[in-house]
Amino acid sequence: MHKPGTWIEVNDRMQSSYKYKIVAQAGKEFDNKFTPYFTPKEMLELGVFEGKYMNDCQNEFPADWFENAKTSETSDPSMNYFDIKSRQSLQVWQKKGWIIEPDPRGWFQWYCRYYQGRRFPEIDEMQIKRWRSFARHAGQIRANCAPGDLSCRPRQRQALLQWAYDPFI
Repeated sequence: MHKPGTWIEVNDRMQSSYKYKIVAQAGKEFDNKFTPYFTPKEMLELGVFEGKYMNDCQNEFPADWFENAKTSETSDPSMNYFDIKSRQSLQVWQKKGWIIEPDPRGWFQWYCRYYQGRRFPEIDEMQIKRWRSFARHAGQIRANCAPGDLSCRPRQRQALLQWAYDPFI
């Protein structure tokens, strides 16, 4: 993990010559309204985004995040923990205005950078608000599924995992 004060330079397919500074300790100093259940590393190991999400930007993040990550050169729903397609395309996210710069890959990219210690208060506030609003999906699972029945609402459970919520409720 990078230490506070370190500058990270990003050069991948979606960003070039982008730099950000690590200002907080990795995995610490989170806003008290943001309490993700999983770390980015745990999410990648469990299986998210059909294995395709971060293939060209791994150099930006700690190598150990990818040692046991489920990755694929092409989108492969079997890479997801719940073995189901559960995401919309980046183009849909862009069209709906869900991409908040400077993170062109969306919420998970923001979370990975936030986890590493990048802080942009205005952007962080927006993304944490989006994360908090996603909790409604856990409520729907609790209301409609027997406890422990992971076959109930697998798409919603996969989505919860992809937002760092506990899908095993």
